[in-house]
Amino acid sequence: MFAFWMILSGSLTIEHSLLVWFAIGSCIFVVYISKRMDFIDREGVPLFLGGRFLGYFLWLLKEIFKSNVAVAKIILSPSLPINPNMTVFKSSQNTDLGRVIYANSITLTPGTIVTGVGVNGMQVHALTLADTQNEEDEMDKRATLVEGAA
Repeated sequence: MFAFWMILSGSLTIEHSLLVWFAIGSCIFVVYISKRMDFIDREGVPLFLGGRFLGYFLWLLKEIFKSNVAVAKIILSPSLPINPNMTVFKSSQNTDLGRVIYANSITLTPGTIVTGVGVNGMQVHALTLADTQNEEDEMDKRATLVEGAA
């Protein structure tokens, strides 16, 4: 945030050192207030996910792209071969953060959307039956690995 503030201020010269001190003071003050309000917690700032999340994010981008192509083929097909359905995906995540990562991953993947989240599973609406059969197991395993519970 400090670097972003400095870039936006346009004052990166020695002559404007007072602005640099204001920026440092502002950053320290915001961190202090956030810590005092107990705003900084394990789920709010999940730094413990680290590299596991980066690897998962790259895999998720690939899956989103593949699903985009599949949904585009369905939409552009003259026969429009859709078969909308509701199903339940089992989830093996142990924390709320893990379930949120899994649910958001399903929703980000075109053709599927999570309509309800429970402790043992998620209700999912899918554009086709094939959407529900392909991604559930792999995404669940990877989201659980990111969570760190496996």
